[in-house]
Amino acid sequence: MPVAASAIYFLNLRGDVLINRLYRDDVGGNMVDAFRTHIMQTKELGTCPVRQIGGCSFFYMRISNVYIVIVVSSNANVACAFKFVVEAVALFKSYFGGAFDEDAIRNNFVLIYELLDEIMDFGYPQNLSPEILKLYITQEGVRSPFSSKPSDRPVPNATLQVTGAVGWRREGLVYKKNEVFLDIVESVNLLMSSKGVVLRCDVTGKILMKCFLSGMPNLKLGLNDKIGLEKESQLKSRPTKSGKTIELDDVTFHQCVNLTRFNSEKTVSFVPPDGEFELMKYRITEGVNLPFKVLPTIKELGRTRMEVNVKVKSVFGAKMFALGVVVKIPVPKHTAKTSFTVTSGRAKYNASIDCLVWKIRKFPGQTEPTLSAEVELISTMTEKKSWTRPPIQMEFQVPMFTASGLRVRFLKVWEKSGYNTVEWVRYITKVGSYEIRC
Repeated sequence: MPVAASAIYFLNLRGDVLINRLYRDDVGGNMVDAFRTHIMQTKELGTCPVRQIGGCSFFYMRISNVYIVIVVSSNANVACAFKFVVEAVALFKSYFGGAFDEDAIRNNFVLIYELLDEIMDFGYPQNLSPEILKLYITQEGVRSPFSSKPSDRPVPNATLQVTGAVGWRREGLVYKKNEVFLDIVESVNLLMSSKGVVLRCDVTGKILMKCFLSGMPNLKLGLNDKIGLEKESQLKSRPTKSGKTIELDDVTFHQCVNLTRFNSEKTVSFVPPDGEFELMKYRITEGVNLPFKVLPTIKELGRTRMEVNVKVKSVFGAKMFALGVVVKIPVPKHTAKTSFTVTSGRAKYNASIDCLVWKIRKFPGQTEPTLSAEVELISTMTEKKSWTRPPIQMEFQVPMFTASGLRVRFLKVWEKSGYNTVEWVRYITKVGSYEIRC
């Protein structure tokens, strides 16, 4: 595995070293002089955050009035290095009360050195979780007078959380009402031709959770994904039940998910963090259920008139509805006057974006509202360039609908005390990029 850093420097805007830490002996202590000479003094700071000078690579980032510079001489993991910087700054802010600047560094030299020793070992990042590090580095930083007051939290067993597998959750949590909220939020991306042929379509989704559970519970989530259902039928030695299954692509999980169990049983098992977090992200490229079909007809009648007819059909169930639906229909820049007839919602001409904007506040399922418009264009003597028609764009949000068809089959909560829990599940489909060529 490539290292993330051989040395790290914190510099002010003049190039003075505020604090530094050498993790490996393959770079010299004077490497920061090369950064000052070749990058800061030549004013090339804004061109590229990765530079190679001599045999060393420099990765740098500016936070407030401080430059954080990572130096490495061998093949390095650049993404890991920048991720380390971002997480380290978040850690410092949690100790300093939300402030990270030159004054905060000067006021907290001892604390920063102690943290730098803990969060990286021989060039490899370690635990950067503020909740865990505060369990055994209890020294408080000099806080900004504008920072928020630190919350008083009970101190649990630090050794268990640092060395164990549940570093994202502290012990001793107690709630009067144990609840779990789960949201499946999806964004639809579509590019469709004027003849209704889908040119590109995919869905990106994420599962968001908010947990208010006592103790150290174990949760098990079952989805209607194809691989998971097939694995479950194999383990139970019975055929898979009929019903829609989906194939998830590019799945990424929160660190709390037990990947060993997911690889063997294809079930999402985890001990959740307290509060709100993102459990997983995924992408769907096949079998997408489009919430809307748009049928546009645009006729250019000579050089001064246009007729626009757009029908939008909602494909989802009649008992569901979409909110905040906006259809943007492009028109030429030299539009002079427009008149509308709509069967639902309101429409107007927006000259700043050269579009007819059709808004429907609440769009029921299985309906087909239409818009008819007459557009008058400014007549000029000069020859006009042919109008290249931009695509029609849509904005919407459909509650309790998933374009991928993903559904929660079960959500089980187990805790040794055996308390009862209340589970809430919600589905939301939003627009990512919904374009129809006309």
